[in-house]
Amino acid sequence: MRRSEPPDPERLIDLARQGDSTALGELLEHYRSYLAILTRVQIGRRLQGKVDESDVVQDVSLQAHQTFGQFKGNTEGELVNWLKQILVTRLSNLVRHFVATKARDVRLERDLGDELDKSSRAMNRALVARESSPSQRAARREQSVLLAQALERLPGDYREVIILHHLEGLTFPEVARRMGRTADSVEKLWARGLAKLRQMLNVLE
Repeated sequence: MRRSEPPDPERLIDLARQGDSTALGELLEHYRSYLAILTRVQIGRRLQGKVDESDVVQDVSLQAHQTFGQFKGNTEGELVNWLKQILVTRLSNLVRHFVATKARDVRLERDLGDELDKSSRAMNRALVARESSPSQRAARREQSVLLAQALERLPGDYREVIILHHLEGLTFPEVARRMGRTADSVEKLWARGLAKLRQMLNVLE
């Protein structure tokens, strides 16, 4: 059964600009999964055990809601980049807090921005079904956003192995140690999870 049509981000952007708070809330909720995946990867690399992913995403959404008037773009891609920049600033502040540094670190922000972009590209490169044609991919909206939403609907173990292997860049033996499994079982879990993910994406097309 096909899912209902996803919201039209550009229509929601227009409505939000006109002062429609419901549209703005729906717009930001649409990117919660995407922000959560990016945040999860960065917490794993820099802030393990120090902050909660959901708190960071909530802070980013709240700031985006409060400062939406500063967003000057009109497209989904521009909105995604704007949200990523808010996330970069929030993560940078957290890293500085935990290393007891008050001064703004432009290099850190640049590195975080690059890493978030790499995570988005990793989702696209590794998870898009091989049989999809370029024209099909081009017809989709922000592919990494749809991938994040599909990942969120996967059973926990499937989601975990895909995130650890594709986005955090761990080898299968490293994933196995993290998950308390054998490398062979992790590879089989990854293959099944990837197949389920691609089925979901076909439904979303």
